[in-house]
Amino acid sequence: MDLGTSTAGPPPSNKRRNVFSPTKIQSLSDDIISAVFSFLDLVHLIRCTAVCKSWRQVIDKSNLLQTLCYKQRGIFGGDFDISTPSEGIWRRLQALAISQHQSSLRAGSIDIYQWRGHSNGIDKCKMKVGLLLTGGSGKVMRLWSVERYKCLAEYDLPHTGSLIDFDFDESKVVGLVGSNICLWRRKEKKNIFSSQGVQFPRGSCMCYVDPEAVVGCEDGRARVFDMYGRKWARIIKMHDGPITCLSLSDDHLLIGGSSFGRISLSDLSSDQQVGTFKTNDSADLSTLCYNSSSKILFVGSRAGRASLWDLRMMKRVWEVRVSPNVLTSIQHMRDDTSILAIGGIDGVLRLVDPQNGNILSSCIMDESSRKLYRSQNHHQSKVTRKKGIRVLEDTRIDLMPRTSRPSINCLAVGMQKVVTTHADGYIRVWRFGK
Repeated sequence: MDLGTSTAGPPPSNKRRNVFSPTKIQSLSDDIISAVFSFLDLVHLIRCTAVCKSWRQVIDKSNLLQTLCYKQRGIFGGDFDISTPSEGIWRRLQALAISQHQSSLRAGSIDIYQWRGHSNGIDKCKMKVGLLLTGGSGKVMRLWSVERYKCLAEYDLPHTGSLIDFDFDESKVVGLVGSNICLWRRKEKKNIFSSQGVQFPRGSCMCYVDPEAVVGCEDGRARVFDMYGRKWARIIKMHDGPITCLSLSDDHLLIGGSSFGRISLSDLSSDQQVGTFKTNDSADLSTLCYNSSSKILFVGSRAGRASLWDLRMMKRVWEVRVSPNVLTSIQHMRDDTSILAIGGIDGVLRLVDPQNGNILSSCIMDESSRKLYRSQNHHQSKVTRKKGIRVLEDTRIDLMPRTSRPSINCLAVGMQKVVTTHADGYIRVWRFGK
Protein backbone atom coordinates (compact mmCIF):
# COMPACT_ATOMS: atom_id res chain seq x y z
CA MET A 1 0.00 0.00 0.00
CA ASP A 2 1.30 3.45 -0.90
CA LEU A 3 0.95 5.78 2.07
CA GLY A 4 1.71 8.75 -0.14
CA THR A 5 -0.96 8.12 -2.76
CA SER A 6 -3.73 10.05 -1.06
CA THR A 7 -1.61 13.21 -0.80
CA ALA A 8 -1.23 13.53 -4.56
CA GLY A 9 -4.87 13.19 -5.53
CA PRO A 10 -7.54 15.84 -5.93
CA PRO A 11 -9.06 17.53 -2.90
CA PRO A 12 -12.55 16.56 -1.84
CA SER A 13 -15.44 18.03 -3.79
CA ASN A 14 -16.90 21.29 -2.50
CA LYS A 15 -20.26 19.50 -2.33
CA ARG A 16 -19.11 17.26 0.50
CA ARG A 17 -19.98 18.50 3.95
CA ASN A 18 -17.59 18.23 6.86
CA VAL A 19 -19.85 16.29 9.21
CA PHE A 20 -17.08 14.16 10.68
CA SER A 21 -15.33 16.45 13.18
CA PRO A 22 -14.18 16.18 16.81
CA THR A 23 -16.65 18.79 18.03
CA LYS A 24 -19.61 16.96 16.51
CA ILE A 25 -18.81 13.49 17.87
CA GLN A 26 -17.22 14.33 21.22
CA SER A 27 -20.40 13.25 23.00
CA LEU A 28 -20.31 9.77 21.47
CA SER A 29 -18.93 6.81 23.39
CA ASP A 30 -15.53 5.33 22.56
CA ASP A 31 -17.23 2.17 21.28
CA ILE A 32 -19.31 4.10 18.75
CA ILE A 33 -16.32 6.17 17.62
CA SER A 34 -14.29 2.99 17.24
CA ALA A 35 -17.07 1.45 15.14
CA VAL A 36 -17.04 4.50 12.85
CA PHE A 37 -13.24 4.36 12.51
CA SER A 38 -13.41 0.66 11.58
CA PHE A 39 -14.76 1.64 8.15
CA LEU A 40 -11.62 3.67 7.31
CA ASP A 41 -8.59 2.50 5.37
CA LEU A 42 -5.08 2.66 6.79
CA VAL A 43 -4.15 6.08 5.40
CA HIS A 44 -7.30 7.80 6.67
CA LEU A 45 -7.02 6.06 10.04
CA ILE A 46 -3.50 7.41 10.43
CA ARG A 47 -4.75 10.89 9.56
CA CYS A 48 -7.44 10.61 12.26
CA THR A 49 -4.79 9.94 14.90
CA ALA A 50 -3.34 13.38 14.17
CA VAL A 51 -6.65 15.23 14.69
CA CYS A 52 -6.74 15.17 18.50
CA LYS A 53 -5.54 13.18 21.50
CA SER A 54 -8.94 11.60 22.19
CA TRP A 55 -9.12 10.13 18.68
CA ARG A 56 -5.58 8.81 19.00
CA GLN A 57 -6.44 7.14 22.33
CA VAL A 58 -9.56 5.48 20.88
CA ILE A 59 -7.57 4.10 17.95
CA ASP A 60 -4.77 2.84 20.19
CA LYS A 61 -7.13 1.13 22.66
CA SER A 62 -9.21 -0.55 19.96
CA ASN A 63 -6.20 -2.08 18.16
CA LEU A 64 -7.66 -0.88 14.85
CA LEU A 65 -4.20 0.06 13.63
CA GLN A 66 -2.80 -3.40 14.36
CA THR A 67 -5.73 -5.06 12.61
CA LEU A 68 -5.43 -2.97 9.44
CA CYS A 69 -1.65 -3.36 9.31
CA TYR A 70 -2.04 -7.13 9.67
CA LYS A 71 -4.53 -7.23 6.77
CA GLN A 72 -2.11 -5.22 4.64
CA ARG A 73 1.09 -6.62 6.10
CA GLY A 74 2.69 -6.65 2.67
CA ILE A 75 3.70 -3.03 3.25
CA PHE A 76 6.07 -4.30 5.97
CA GLY A 77 7.50 -7.07 3.83
CA GLY A 78 5.12 -9.76 5.13
CA ASP A 79 6.71 -10.16 8.57
CA PHE A 80 4.14 -8.17 10.55
CA ASP A 81 2.93 -9.59 13.88
CA ILE A 82 -0.57 -8.51 14.99
CA SER A 83 0.64 -8.40 18.60
CA THR A 84 3.09 -5.60 17.78
CA PRO A 85 2.50 -2.66 20.18
CA SER A 86 1.10 0.52 18.62
CA GLU A 87 4.33 2.45 19.24
CA GLY A 88 6.23 -0.17 17.27
CA ILE A 89 3.76 0.19 14.43
CA TRP A 90 4.17 3.95 14.46
CA ARG A 91 7.93 3.66 14.14
CA ARG A 92 7.61 1.28 11.19
CA LEU A 93 4.97 3.39 9.48
CA GLN A 94 7.08 6.50 9.95
CA ALA A 95 10.13 4.77 8.47
CA LEU A 96 8.02 3.58 5.54
CA ALA A 97 6.59 7.05 4.91
CA ILE A 98 10.05 8.65 5.04
CA SER A 99 11.38 6.05 2.61
CA GLN A 100 8.57 6.81 0.16
CA HIS A 101 9.17 10.54 0.57
CA GLN A 102 12.84 10.13 -0.26
CA SER A 103 12.31 7.94 -3.32
CA SER A 104 9.57 10.21 -4.67
CA LEU A 105 11.67 13.36 -4.42
CA ARG A 106 14.69 11.62 -5.90
CA ALA A 107 13.06 10.05 -8.95
CA GLY A 108 9.26 10.31 -8.87
CA SER A 109 6.93 11.98 -11.35
CA ILE A 110 6.08 15.64 -10.68
CA ASP A 111 2.65 17.30 -10.83
CA ILE A 112 2.46 21.02 -10.09
CA TYR A 113 -0.79 22.57 -8.86
CA GLN A 114 -0.79 26.36 -9.03
CA TRP A 115 -3.12 29.25 -8.29
CA ARG A 116 -2.96 33.01 -7.82
CA GLY A 117 -2.82 33.40 -4.05
CA HIS A 118 -2.25 37.17 -3.88
CA SER A 119 -2.60 40.07 -6.30
CA ASN A 120 0.90 41.18 -5.29
CA GLY A 121 4.10 39.21 -4.87
CA ILE A 122 4.45 36.59 -2.13
CA ASP A 123 7.71 37.14 -0.26
CA LYS A 124 7.33 34.64 2.57
CA CYS A 125 5.57 31.37 3.37
CA LYS A 126 5.44 29.04 6.37
CA MET A 127 3.92 25.54 6.32
CA LYS A 128 2.85 23.41 9.30
CA VAL A 129 0.64 20.28 9.42
CA GLY A 130 -0.84 20.88 5.98
CA LEU A 131 -1.47 24.60 6.50
CA LEU A 132 0.38 27.28 4.53
CA LEU A 133 0.63 30.93 5.60
CA THR A 134 1.57 33.41 2.88
CA GLY A 135 2.20 37.14 2.71
CA GLY A 136 4.17 39.78 0.89
CA SER A 137 3.86 43.26 -0.51
CA GLY A 138 0.07 43.39 -0.19
CA LYS A 139 -2.00 44.28 2.84
CA VAL A 140 -3.16 40.80 3.82
CA MET A 141 -1.79 37.42 4.92
CA ARG A 142 -3.65 34.27 3.94
CA LEU A 143 -3.84 30.81 5.47
CA TRP A 144 -4.32 27.95 2.98
CA SER A 145 -5.11 24.27 3.02
CA VAL A 146 -2.34 22.68 0.96
CA GLU A 147 -4.47 19.62 0.28
CA ARG A 148 -7.58 21.52 -0.88
CA TYR A 149 -5.84 24.56 -2.42
CA LYS A 150 -8.32 26.66 -0.49
CA CYS A 151 -8.02 29.87 1.51
CA LEU A 152 -9.11 29.19 5.09
CA ALA A 153 -8.49 32.61 6.68
CA GLU A 154 -7.26 36.12 5.97
CA TYR A 155 -5.40 38.50 8.28
CA ASP A 156 -5.47 42.23 7.63
CA LEU A 157 -2.20 44.09 8.13
CA PRO A 158 -2.17 47.35 10.11
CA HIS A 159 -1.17 50.52 8.30
CA THR A 160 2.10 50.83 10.21
CA GLY A 161 4.50 49.59 7.54
CA SER A 162 5.26 46.71 5.23
CA LEU A 163 5.07 43.05 6.18
CA ILE A 164 8.63 41.81 6.75
CA ASP A 165 8.27 38.34 8.27
CA PHE A 166 5.78 36.13 10.13
CA ASP A 167 5.12 32.76 11.74
CA PHE A 168 2.16 30.91 13.25
CA ASP A 169 1.17 28.11 15.60
CA GLU A 170 -2.07 26.31 16.45
CA SER A 171 -3.73 29.36 18.02
CA LYS A 172 -2.11 32.56 16.74
CA VAL A 173 -0.24 34.36 13.98
CA VAL A 174 2.76 36.57 14.76
CA GLY A 175 4.08 39.10 12.26
CA LEU A 176 6.72 41.82 11.96
CA VAL A 177 5.04 44.80 10.29
CA GLY A 178 7.38 47.76 9.95
CA SER A 179 8.97 48.01 13.39
CA ASN A 180 5.99 46.53 15.23
CA ILE A 181 5.25 43.00 16.38
CA CYS A 182 1.60 42.21 15.62
CA LEU A 183 -0.53 39.38 16.91
CA TRP A 184 -3.65 37.76 15.43
CA ARG A 185 -5.85 34.97 16.71
CA ARG A 186 -5.95 32.23 14.08
CA LYS A 187 -9.71 32.61 13.63
CA GLU A 188 -9.86 36.43 13.57
CA LYS A 189 -9.13 38.75 10.66
CA LYS A 190 -8.11 41.84 12.65
CA ASN A 191 -4.97 41.88 14.74
CA ILE A 192 -5.53 41.99 18.50
CA PHE A 193 -2.20 43.54 19.44
CA SER A 194 0.53 45.72 17.95
CA SER A 195 3.66 46.82 19.79
CA GLN A 196 4.08 50.58 19.87
CA GLY A 197 6.45 53.24 21.05
CA VAL A 198 9.86 51.58 20.59
CA GLN A 199 11.88 52.65 17.56
CA PHE A 200 14.88 50.66 16.39
CA PRO A 201 16.92 50.20 13.18
CA ARG A 202 14.95 48.49 10.44
CA GLY A 203 14.20 44.83 11.05
CA SER A 204 14.98 42.44 8.21
CA CYS A 205 13.77 39.10 9.60
CA MET A 206 11.87 37.56 12.50
CA CYS A 207 11.58 34.17 14.16
CA TYR A 208 9.14 33.01 16.79
CA VAL A 209 9.04 30.27 19.42
CA ASP A 210 6.36 30.78 22.03
CA PRO A 211 6.53 32.96 24.10
CA GLU A 212 9.21 35.05 22.38
CA ALA A 213 9.58 36.69 18.97
CA VAL A 214 13.06 37.75 17.90
CA VAL A 215 13.73 40.45 15.30
CA GLY A 216 17.03 40.70 13.41
CA CYS A 217 17.97 44.32 12.70
CA GLU A 218 20.26 46.30 10.44
CA ASP A 219 22.52 47.28 13.34
CA GLY A 220 23.54 43.65 13.92
CA ARG A 221 21.42 43.27 17.04
CA ALA A 222 18.55 40.90 17.74
CA ARG A 223 15.66 42.36 19.72
CA VAL A 224 13.56 39.99 21.81
CA PHE A 225 9.85 40.62 22.30
CA ASP A 226 8.02 38.91 25.18
CA MET A 227 4.61 37.88 23.80
CA TYR A 228 3.11 37.30 27.25
CA GLY A 229 4.40 40.50 28.81
CA ARG A 230 3.81 42.30 25.50
CA LYS A 231 7.03 44.27 25.74
CA TRP A 232 10.53 44.37 24.32
CA ALA A 233 12.53 42.36 26.82
CA ARG A 234 16.20 42.57 25.78
CA ILE A 235 18.77 43.17 23.06
CA ILE A 236 21.43 40.70 21.92
CA LYS A 237 24.50 41.81 19.95
CA MET A 238 25.17 39.24 17.20
CA HIS A 239 27.03 40.95 14.34
CA ASP A 240 28.81 44.12 13.36
CA GLY A 241 26.81 44.27 10.13
CA PRO A 242 23.09 43.75 9.38
CA ILE A 243 21.38 40.51 10.40
CA THR A 244 19.99 39.07 7.17
CA CYS A 245 18.38 35.81 8.39
CA LEU A 246 17.45 34.22 11.70
CA SER A 247 16.55 30.85 13.18
CA LEU A 248 15.32 30.10 16.71
CA SER A 249 15.11 26.54 18.01
CA ASP A 250 12.93 25.08 20.76
CA ASP A 251 16.04 24.72 22.94
CA HIS A 252 16.62 28.52 22.81
CA LEU A 253 19.50 28.49 20.35
CA LEU A 254 19.40 31.70 18.30
CA ILE A 255 21.26 31.60 14.98
CA GLY A 256 21.85 34.74 12.94
CA GLY A 257 23.33 35.10 9.47
CA SER A 258 24.79 38.38 8.29
CA SER A 259 26.76 40.10 5.58
CA PHE A 260 30.23 38.84 4.60
CA GLY A 261 29.24 35.23 5.23
CA ARG A 262 29.22 35.40 9.02
CA ILE A 263 27.10 33.19 11.31
CA SER A 264 26.60 33.84 15.02
CA LEU A 265 25.13 31.50 17.66
CA SER A 266 23.63 32.78 20.91
CA ASP A 267 21.91 31.11 23.86
CA LEU A 268 18.63 32.98 24.24
CA SER A 269 18.20 31.77 27.81
CA SER A 270 21.44 33.47 28.91
CA ASP A 271 22.00 35.99 26.08
CA GLN A 272 25.53 34.61 25.73
CA GLN A 273 27.25 34.11 22.40
CA VAL A 274 28.27 30.47 22.03
CA GLY A 275 30.04 30.50 18.66
CA THR A 276 30.75 32.17 15.34
CA PHE A 277 31.42 30.82 11.84
CA LYS A 278 32.55 32.23 8.52
CA THR A 279 31.67 30.86 5.07
CA ASN A 280 34.23 30.78 2.27
CA ASP A 281 32.66 33.17 -0.22
CA SER A 282 32.05 36.16 2.10
CA ALA A 283 28.71 36.87 0.41
CA ASP A 284 25.65 38.00 2.34
CA LEU A 285 23.77 35.07 3.83
CA SER A 286 20.15 34.91 2.69
CA THR A 287 18.54 31.86 4.32
CA LEU A 288 18.98 29.44 7.24
CA CYS A 289 17.47 26.08 8.15
CA TYR A 290 18.34 24.44 11.49
CA ASN A 291 17.48 20.92 12.62
CA SER A 292 17.57 20.87 16.41
CA SER A 293 17.48 17.06 16.78
CA SER A 294 20.59 16.47 14.66
CA LYS A 295 22.22 19.84 15.47
CA ILE A 296 22.75 20.48 11.77
CA LEU A 297 22.55 23.93 10.19
CA PHE A 298 22.00 24.55 6.48
CA VAL A 299 22.94 27.98 5.09
CA GLY A 300 22.33 29.65 1.72
CA SER A 301 23.99 32.79 0.36
CA ARG A 302 23.40 35.50 -2.22
CA ALA A 303 26.29 34.06 -4.23
CA GLY A 304 24.40 30.81 -4.83
CA ARG A 305 26.43 28.80 -2.34
CA ALA A 306 24.99 26.34 0.19
CA SER A 307 26.76 24.90 3.20
CA LEU A 308 26.18 22.46 6.04
CA TRP A 309 27.49 23.03 9.56
CA ASP A 310 27.67 20.45 12.36
CA LEU A 311 27.00 22.43 15.54
CA ARG A 312 28.00 19.52 17.77
CA MET A 313 31.50 19.58 16.29
CA MET A 314 31.31 23.34 15.59
CA LYS A 315 32.65 22.92 12.07
CA ARG A 316 31.65 23.09 8.42
CA VAL A 317 30.94 19.73 6.74
CA TRP A 318 30.67 20.99 3.15
CA GLU A 319 30.16 24.13 1.11
CA VAL A 320 29.29 24.08 -2.60
CA ARG A 321 27.88 26.41 -5.24
CA VAL A 322 24.52 24.99 -6.24
CA SER A 323 23.31 27.95 -8.32
CA PRO A 324 24.86 30.85 -10.24
CA ASN A 325 22.33 33.19 -8.64
CA VAL A 326 20.94 34.23 -5.27
CA LEU A 327 19.51 31.49 -3.04
CA THR A 328 16.30 32.67 -1.38
CA SER A 329 15.14 29.62 0.58
CA ILE A 330 16.60 26.36 1.86
CA GLN A 331 14.42 23.83 3.71
CA HIS A 332 13.93 20.16 4.55
CA MET A 333 10.94 18.25 5.92
CA ARG A 334 10.59 18.61 9.67
CA ASP A 335 11.26 14.96 10.55
CA ASP A 336 13.69 14.14 7.76
CA THR A 337 16.99 15.68 6.68
CA SER A 338 17.78 13.19 3.90
CA ILE A 339 16.81 15.59 1.10
CA LEU A 340 17.25 19.36 1.00
CA ALA A 341 15.10 21.64 -1.17
CA ILE A 342 16.70 24.87 -2.41
CA GLY A 343 15.08 27.70 -4.37
CA GLY A 344 16.38 30.96 -5.76
CA ILE A 345 15.88 33.74 -8.27
CA ASP A 346 16.71 31.51 -11.25
CA GLY A 347 13.45 29.66 -10.58
CA VAL A 348 14.92 26.16 -10.43
CA LEU A 349 13.81 23.87 -7.61
CA ARG A 350 16.94 21.96 -6.64
CA LEU A 351 16.89 18.81 -4.54
CA VAL A 352 20.22 18.32 -2.82
CA ASP A 353 21.90 15.47 -0.94
CA PRO A 354 22.69 16.82 2.56
CA GLN A 355 25.53 14.32 2.97
CA ASN A 356 27.76 16.03 0.43
CA GLY A 357 25.89 18.91 -1.23
CA ASN A 358 25.49 17.10 -4.56
CA ILE A 359 22.47 18.08 -6.64
CA LEU A 360 20.10 15.12 -6.99
CA SER A 361 17.62 16.86 -9.31
CA SER A 362 16.97 20.26 -10.85
CA CYS A 363 13.24 20.71 -11.47
CA ILE A 364 11.31 23.20 -13.60
CA MET A 365 7.79 23.41 -15.04
CA ASP A 366 6.79 21.99 -18.41
CA GLU A 367 4.92 24.94 -19.93
CA SER A 368 3.36 22.79 -22.67
CA SER A 369 1.47 20.71 -20.09
CA ARG A 370 -0.78 23.46 -18.74
CA LYS A 371 -4.26 22.17 -17.90
CA LEU A 372 -7.23 23.53 -16.00
CA TYR A 373 -7.48 21.47 -12.83
CA ARG A 374 -10.81 22.68 -11.54
CA SER A 375 -12.86 25.88 -11.44
CA GLN A 376 -13.78 26.95 -7.96
CA ASN A 377 -16.55 29.28 -6.88
CA HIS A 378 -16.37 33.09 -7.08
CA HIS A 379 -14.40 33.62 -3.85
CA GLN A 380 -11.71 31.02 -4.61
CA SER A 381 -8.90 30.91 -7.13
CA LYS A 382 -8.67 28.92 -10.33
CA VAL A 383 -6.26 26.00 -10.00
CA THR A 384 -4.26 24.75 -12.95
CA ARG A 385 -2.06 21.70 -13.18
CA LYS A 386 1.28 21.36 -14.95
CA LYS A 387 3.87 18.67 -15.22
CA GLY A 388 7.26 19.16 -13.66
CA ILE A 389 10.41 17.97 -15.39
CA ARG A 390 13.89 17.12 -14.14
CA VAL A 391 16.55 18.74 -16.30
CA LEU A 392 19.90 17.10 -16.96
CA GLU A 393 22.87 18.12 -14.87
CA ASP A 394 24.71 19.83 -17.75
CA THR A 395 21.65 21.75 -19.02
CA ARG A 396 22.16 25.47 -19.58
CA ILE A 397 19.57 26.87 -17.18
CA ASP A 398 19.96 30.38 -18.57
CA LEU A 399 18.71 29.12 -21.96
CA MET A 400 15.50 27.72 -20.46
CA PRO A 401 12.42 30.01 -20.85
CA ARG A 402 11.65 32.12 -17.79
CA THR A 403 7.99 31.08 -17.96
CA SER A 404 9.05 27.55 -16.99
CA ARG A 405 11.11 28.78 -14.04
CA PRO A 406 9.65 31.89 -12.35
CA SER A 407 11.80 33.16 -9.49
CA ILE A 408 11.23 31.37 -6.19
CA ASN A 409 10.87 33.77 -3.27
CA CYS A 410 10.28 31.14 -0.59
CA LEU A 411 9.59 27.42 -0.21
CA ALA A 412 8.43 24.83 2.31
CA VAL A 413 8.77 21.03 2.33
CA GLY A 414 6.12 18.47 3.29
CA MET A 415 5.56 14.77 2.77
CA GLN A 416 6.19 14.08 -0.94
CA LYS A 417 5.68 17.74 -1.80
CA VAL A 418 7.38 21.12 -1.97
CA VAL A 419 5.46 24.41 -1.91
CA THR A 420 6.96 27.44 -3.65
CA THR A 421 5.79 31.07 -3.66
CA HIS A 422 6.59 33.66 -6.29
CA ALA A 423 6.79 37.36 -7.15
CA ASP A 424 3.78 37.05 -9.49
CA GLY A 425 1.55 36.14 -6.53
CA TYR A 426 1.34 32.45 -7.44
CA ILE A 427 1.52 29.50 -5.07
CA ARG A 428 2.77 26.24 -6.57
CA VAL A 429 2.49 22.83 -4.92
CA TRP A 430 5.00 20.36 -6.41
CA ARG A 431 3.69 16.84 -5.74
CA PHE A 432 6.12 13.98 -6.22
CA GLY A 433 4.68 10.56 -7.09
CA LYS A 434 6.21 7.16 -7.71
